[in-house]
Amino acid sequence: MSNSFGYIDIVLLALFAGFILLRLRNILGRKTGHKAKPSDLRKSRIFENINEDINGKKNLVGAMDDKAKKEFLAGAKIAYERIITSFAKGDKNSLKSLLNKDTFLQFSEAIDERNAKKFKSETTFIGVKSANIGNLVKEDNIYNVTVNFVSEMITCIKDKKNNIIEGNPDTIKTVKDNWKFSKNMWSQDPTWYLVDTSK
Repeated sequence: MSNSFGYIDIVLLALFAGFILLRLRNILGRKTGHKAKPSDLRKSRIFENINEDINGKKNLVGAMDDKAKKEFLAGAKIAYERIITSFAKGDKNSLKSLLNKDTFLQFSEAIDERNAKKFKSETTFIGVKSANIGNLVKEDNIYNVTVNFVSEMITCIKDKKNNIIEGNPDTIKTVKDNWKFSKNMWSQDPTWYLVDTSK
């Protein structure tokens, strides 16, 4: 009898072990292929298909597809308007979240100087007439994208007595700007920061 029970125990254990192995194979079999690192998943989809060696050129704009350009420019237009209007209002908190340290310092000093003179900046942003990517350069993990903006706005600066010292509150003017946005593609921060402005 004892031998009979021992044989049954062995058979049951074997069946149980087989069941466990099948379960493990089913579970592990679901995870196939390369699993991306967490930092890979933070990289912008805009640049995931860029061929960085396109024709040996440093400017990689030609490697971006139309969808990627539209996505980036949509965000750039929003940032452009926010920065313009925040600067006019003297809203440093909003600017700080969109500018790198050096650019924020320049904007902040300009706001402080304006406040010290008791000048008031009035800006009505009409809209962006056009925006296009002029340059895309990758240096190590840093992408720098230059965007050429053409916009319309009404701007003027008034002194403490409300006299106009610059601009015209009744005239829409066309403004051309070349702004450079930058991002570390391995950073956990998804923000593209403004790093340079020029006309």
